[in-house]
Amino acid sequence: MLRRIIIASVIGFVAIAIVDGADARQRQINPVPFSHSPCSVFDRQPCTPYFCSVFHHGPCIPEIDYPYGENLQLTIESVPAEKDAGKYQRPDHDLDTIGDLFAELRSCWSPPPTDAAREGMQMSVRFSFKTSGEMIGPPRLTFATSGVPADTRTTYLKAINASLDSCLPLKLTQGLGGALAGRPIMIRYVDNRDLNKKAAEKP
Repeated sequence: MLRRIIIASVIGFVAIAIVDGADARQRQINPVPFSHSPCSVFDRQPCTPYFCSVFHHGPCIPEIDYPYGENLQLTIESVPAEKDAGKYQRPDHDLDTIGDLFAELRSCWSPPPTDAAREGMQMSVRFSFKTSGEMIGPPRLTFATSGVPADTRTTYLKAINASLDSCLPLKLTQGLGGALAGRPIMIRYVDNRDLNKKAAEKP
């Protein structure tokens, strides 16, 4: 009888250990930094990196203050869609958020004149800002539409530099300036104007 009790106890402890191990694996924070990993309100530790609210029903995804880093990427179109028109309006205050920064950069863009432009042209540049809102060095070209003549690439790069220069120095708040300083920003410019239509409209 005693032997059966001991065996049953050992089996019970092993089962509990297996369940606890599986539960620990389920609660393990995703090793990929700042990933949106669902976590339960019953977790005994913060979940990437904040606690979920006890008022949520079941698993929840915590709100994360993303760090400013390699993911500062922005697409700017020469003719934005109607639904995005508000994103191209220059803020009437010092730039305090990433949204403000992107709106300012969008509002600065002035594409090349139609007679020197190329429909569908895309070009990406990368650069960084100082805390003062000035640029650290000239923008670095990272991508241009393939098969485009060198003079066309030069035209667009000059337009990008001129557009950015017209907005500098940016009026950054102290908080945003400190967070952005030295962080790479990548902008993809897309000339989506219908240049054939504009050429036909010329007298």
